Amino acid sequence: MANTSRKSRFSTALSAHWMPSSNKVRKVTSENYPTDAGREGEAIFRRVYGLAGSKLLVKRLWISSMEDAAIQQGFDSLKDGAEYDNLFAASECRAKADWLIGMNGTRAFTKKYGRRQTIGRVQTPTLAMLTERQSKIQNFVKEPYYKVEITGNGIVAESERMAQEQDADTMRAACDGQCAVVCSIEHKRKEQSAPKLYDLTTLQREANRYYGFTASQTLKIVQELYEEKLVTYPRTDSQYITEDMQQTMTELLKHYGGEADGVKQVVNNKKVTDHHAILPTLESCKREQNNLSGDKEKVFALIVWKMQQAVQSPYIYEDVLVTVCCQDRKFTAKYKNVLQAGHTAMPVPFAEQEKSKDVAFPKKLEQGAVIPVVSAEKKQGFTSPPKAFTEDTLLSAMETAGNKEFEKDTEKKGLGTPATRAAILEKLVSSGYVERRGKQILPSAEGVTAIVNIPDYLKSASMTAEWENELLRMERGEIKPADFMREINGLLDKMLADLRQIPTVQESPIYNKVSIGDCPVCGKPVCEGRQNFYCSDRECKFALWKESKYLSGMKKTLTKKMATDLLKKGRTHVKDFYSAKKDKTFAADLVMQVENGRAQYSLEFPKTPAKK
Repeated sequence: MANTSRKSRFSTALSAHWMPSSNKVRKVTSENYPTDAGREGEAIFRRVYGLAGSKLLVKRLWISSMEDAAIQQGFDSLKDGAEYDNLFAASECRAKADWLIGMNGTRAFTKKYGRRQTIGRVQTPTLAMLTERQSKIQNFVKEPYYKVEITGNGIVAESERMAQEQDADTMRAACDGQCAVVCSIEHKRKEQSAPKLYDLTTLQREANRYYGFTASQTLKIVQELYEEKLVTYPRTDSQYITEDMQQTMTELLKHYGGEADGVKQVVNNKKVTDHHAILPTLESCKREQNNLSGDKEKVFALIVWKMQQAVQSPYIYEDVLVTVCCQDRKFTAKYKNVLQAGHTAMPVPFAEQEKSKDVAFPKKLEQGAVIPVVSAEKKQGFTSPPKAFTEDTLLSAMETAGNKEFEKDTEKKGLGTPATRAAILEKLVSSGYVERRGKQILPSAEGVTAIVNIPDYLKSASMTAEWENELLRMERGEIKPADFMREINGLLDKMLADLRQIPTVQESPIYNKVSIGDCPVCGKPVCEGRQNFYCSDRECKFALWKESKYLSGMKKTLTKKMATDLLKKGRTHVKDFYSAKKDKTFAADLVMQVENGRAQYSLEFPKTPAKK
C-alpha cells in the first residue's frame, strides 16, 4: 500500500474492522484495513483480510463521521462482521458482472466488426447519450416564429408566438398607434431554498461551469487539497452532514465568516452513507490560505463558498405577470421583485458574475391603467436546437440517468459513481470516441460509428438500474449471488447469440470509418485516428500527425479541417501560427509536399499588395 493517495484514503476512511482474539482486542492498522462504510469498502476489507490469511473474528465499527462522539458511539455498538456478508456478496457480483459483460462484449464486438469496439456498463450508455444529443442537433430544422411587441408609458409587452407571418402583420397594423389598457396584474410569491453542500459531482459540475475545469482536473485538485488536510474526503455522493458534526461546522462557519444559525439545514443522518459532504477541515482554519494559488485556490474557495451558501436564508422573490389589452388582443410583460436576496447575495469566488436580466416591477403601475398610444413592432425569431453537452450538464445527466427505475433505497444511482465519472469521461476522450471543444463535449465520428453497432439493451441506463435493484435485494438477503450471476450469464448468452445472427463483416479493419480525403501516395481513403490522420491501406505508411515537431514549434496542432485542406489542395491557411522570436501570432499557408511517402511541410506567406 505504498501509493500515497490510496494510503490516505484508508487512513481517513469512515469505517473500520476490529478483530477480537481471546481476551484481547486487536486494532487493525490504519494503513491496510479501515475502509469506506459501503459496498466497495466492504469488498476491499474482505480481499485484504483474505490475502493476509487471517482467521480472527471480525467486528465492524460502522460510522459516518470522524468526530469523537460518533467514533465512541461506534465502539459502544460494534457489529458482527458476518452481518455484512450480503454486502460483500453484492460487491463481488457487481465486479464479476462488469468484467464479464465488458471483457466479453469488447472482444466479441471487436472481432465481429473488425475494428476496436469497447463495451462498458457505464461507458456505453454515456456515449449513447452524447451521440443521441448530437443527432438531435444535426437533424434539427429551425423554424421561424413571429411576435408583436407593443411599447408605451415605459411598458414593453409581447404577444404569444405565431407561426404565420401574416398573422403578426395583421396584429401589428391593428395595434400600432392605438390605446391599450392594463387588464390584470398577477403576483406570485416564490421561495428558493439555499443549495445543498457539495458532493463530488456537484463540485465538478460547478467548477466546469465557472472555471472551465474538466471533471478529471477538479478531482485531481480536490484530492490534493484532501491530502494536504485542507478539505474532507472528496469522493462522496452525499450533500449533507450528520447531527454530531453540527458543532464542527459551526466552528468552520465562524472562522470563514458564515452564518451559523442555518446549520440544521444541511443535517440529515439518513442521507449520509459512506461519507458526508465536502467541507473545509478544522485543520484548514489553522493555516494561512494565501499559500494556495491558481486552481487550488479556486476550488478551495468554491468549497468554502458553498458551505457559507448552504446555511443562508432562502431567496424569496415575486413573479409579476402584467396583461395588457389592445384591440381585443392580449400582450404580457413579466417582472420580478426580489423580496429577500438570501443565499443569492453571495458572489461566486474568482468568477465573472452573471448580470440579471430580470426587470423590477414598476410600483406605480395599477390594474386598469390606460396607455394612450402604443407603438407596435413585429419581431421574428427561430426555434433553437438542443444544446450540446458540457461536462457540467453531462455529469448531471449521468447522475440522474434512469433514476426513475431505481428503487428508493438503492445505494448507487445513475451512471457511475462520483469517484468514477471523471475517469469514464477521460476514457471516452482518450479512446477517440469523444472530443472536447471548449466547454462542449462531443462524440467523434468514431464514437458515432461505434454506438450504432451496439444493441439498445447495452446502451440504456436501464441495465444499470436493473443491476443495482437486484444488488440491493442481495444486500437484504432476498436473492442469492448465484441467482444474480445466472441472470448475468443469460445476458451474456443473449449478447453473443444476437451477434451471431449478424452476417460476418467482410470490410477492412476501418469498417464504418469516415474518410476525410484521398491518400496522395496510394489514393486510398484517409481516416482520422486518435493521434493522426492515416491511410486506410495498411501497406501504405502515409500519415498526417496531429502533433509534430514542425507544428509544435509554432504552437499549432493539426486539425481535421487543416488535414482535409492539405489532402484536397496541398495547402491550408492558418491565421494564428506563433512566433517565439517575435512573441506574436502570424498568418501563413501551410504547404504539404510528399517525399518518400511522408509529408513534408513549409510555409508560404500571403503577398501584401504593393502601395501605389
